[in-house]
Amino acid sequence: MLNVAVLMGRLVADPELRHTPNDVSVTSFTIAVDRSYVKSGADRQADFIDVVAWRSTADFVCRYFHKGQLVAVQGSIQTRTYTDKDGNKRKAFEVVADNVHFAESKRDSVGAQGNNYHSKTETTNEQPVPAYTSGDTGDFEEMPLDDDLPF
Repeated sequence: MLNVAVLMGRLVADPELRHTPNDVSVTSFTIAVDRSYVKSGADRQADFIDVVAWRSTADFVCRYFHKGQLVAVQGSIQTRTYTDKDGNKRKAFEVVADNVHFAESKRDSVGAQGNNYHSKTETTNEQPVPAYTSGDTGDFEEMPLDDDLPF
């Protein structure tokens, strides 16, 4: 059997760390995932998907992720049934996260809190810091163009 879910979306709220009676870390959070198509004349729709993370993954999520941040979640889909307050049987679907990853550069996520998806440099008129350095190519040696390659 195969049960794999891979999602990328934005956190709709800051994750909060909780603990079970046996002191196991757990967090539940929701991500907004844009649909890949748009009906003509309509706005893009999003699905709001519930995610649960346990133990060290929960600790990691609560420590490093915040509302509005773009995250990638890898895990499996889990269903559970329960009875609501009116006595109706309900079924819940959620993703149990095995891994949660940063899905945008640190520079882009600086302004992600509070639904401000623009980088901090855009709002303060500062010059953006490059995401890479050009470095010195003096450490590299040019290879001769011949057919005697060492591999």
